[in-house]
Amino acid sequence: MTVFDESAASEPEPLTLAQLAELAGVSTATVSKVVNGRSAVAPETRAMVEALIRKHGFRRQRRRSSPAAVLELVFHELAGDYPTEIARGVGQVVREHRLAMAISELQGRHTPGGDWLEDMLSRRPTGVIAVFSSLTDAQREWLSTRKIPLVLLDPTGDPGHLVPSVSAGNWNGGLTATRHLLELGHRRIAIITGPSHALSSRARLDGYRAALDTVGVPVDPDLIRPGGYRIEDGLTHTYRLLQLPDPPTAVFASNDGQAIGVYQAAYRLGLRIPQDISVIGFDDMPPVRWAVPPLTTIRQPLSEMAAAAARMLVTLAAGEPLPTNRQEFATTLVIRDSTAPPTR
Repeated sequence: MTVFDESAASEPEPLTLAQLAELAGVSTATVSKVVNGRSAVAPETRAMVEALIRKHGFRRQRRRSSPAAVLELVFHELAGDYPTEIARGVGQVVREHRLAMAISELQGRHTPGGDWLEDMLSRRPTGVIAVFSSLTDAQREWLSTRKIPLVLLDPTGDPGHLVPSVSAGNWNGGLTATRHLLELGHRRIAIITGPSHALSSRARLDGYRAALDTVGVPVDPDLIRPGGYRIEDGLTHTYRLLQLPDPPTAVFASNDGQAIGVYQAAYRLGLRIPQDISVIGFDDMPPVRWAVPPLTTIRQPLSEMAAAAARMLVTLAAGEPLPTNRQEFATTLVIRDSTAPPTR
């Protein structure tokens, strides 16, 4: 009589550090460095150990204390109101689920450096939200093999369909901003863009072009000024735009910070907004309603977007599937006092 052994047919258990080290022919210390994201490992050895982890899985030794439930927020930089609005939205979900929130800054880089993995692991997060930044394929795989979910918020590039993401309707926002100025009667409309590598910037510019094309206004390359979502972009480019033989009557700033720079340039040149030049921004950050005059802008709901990204992360951390891997929030026009029909 043949006896069927169910345990023999079951899935094999993931391997421990020692078992992985034995298979790879290296020390447990070396495997530990790979698992914990440390850099002092030869590339060939790291690739071999990573391949074994993908094939067999990795089982951590039991710890005396359970890890803290931490949601990791990764910003390319902490400047202006943008990160505050993001943190506010994530904080709402963190409180609902009794989680902690850790914030790391990449000092202006849009891709984490090698030391980020080790620092992040020391916090042992429930998951990671990368804000206006992206991870390399190797970094994404590193998180995946360790069952740490990742969500991209306001991604700089096309996230594809494998990585969950949350973004705003940037193309429609660019279209709506430019159409508002066209409906007021403007035809010489300048745009100060964001960085060329950013998906949001390219989409806003495409929306601007589409709005002009719809009414048969040719795109003037002199009126398209490349920026980086900084206040100084608005200041510098407005000076140059107003020195053109046929200067613009309106400026579409691709974020509210740039719009403040436009305001500053107009003030220094003795121009009035909107009598001499109309200005529209993008974001609707809280302070712009107190600008003089209050800024007309395109609102992207950053706090709501951040809360959605955090909820996606909580769902993934619980091992549950997402209804959709990509969420896009609508942008809306907020009309205030910085736009008016042209006087020339």
